[in-house]
Amino acid sequence: MLRNPFWPIRECQDKPMFTDAVLALHAGSTWFMTGLIWFVQIVHYPLFSWVGEGAFSDYEVEHTRRTAHVVGPAMLAELSSSLALLAFYPARCPAWAPWTGVGLLAIIWLTTFFISVPCHSRLARRFDPDALRWLVRSNWIRTAAWSLRAALVFWISTAVD
Repeated sequence: MLRNPFWPIRECQDKPMFTDAVLALHAGSTWFMTGLIWFVQIVHYPLFSWVGEGAFSDYEVEHTRRTAHVVGPAMLAELSSSLALLAFYPARCPAWAPWTGVGLLAIIWLTTFFISVPCHSRLARRFDPDALRWLVRSNWIRTAAWSLRAALVFWISTAVD
């Protein structure tokens, strides 16, 4: 019996350990990214303006390189587990919940690649107060979306038998 009419794979009812593992990876990566985005929003990005124009470009390039090592694996784990949850969501979880999570993740990825990355690229060339302001303000979109995802993942996790 198909639980999700929008996805042609059956729920893995006979392998609850697999579903639990996917959900654990998903919860861990989502909650990690939620905590990280709040730190970035409240502490990290606002302190960019304190670096100084002379050293800013080098700082931004190094910041981006180091951040990718932390954020990249967590975002990929979150994405892959989010997609896996479309097919293998917990039995008591309604089908709309993982789809909502994927929708919020789409907002995060689109905001990242079409707003945040271009801002960081401008800042890597030179300090630009307008680009920094836009980076901090637009990052609220990702902060809100990850916060909603964290709440949704908590709700999905508590819906498990």
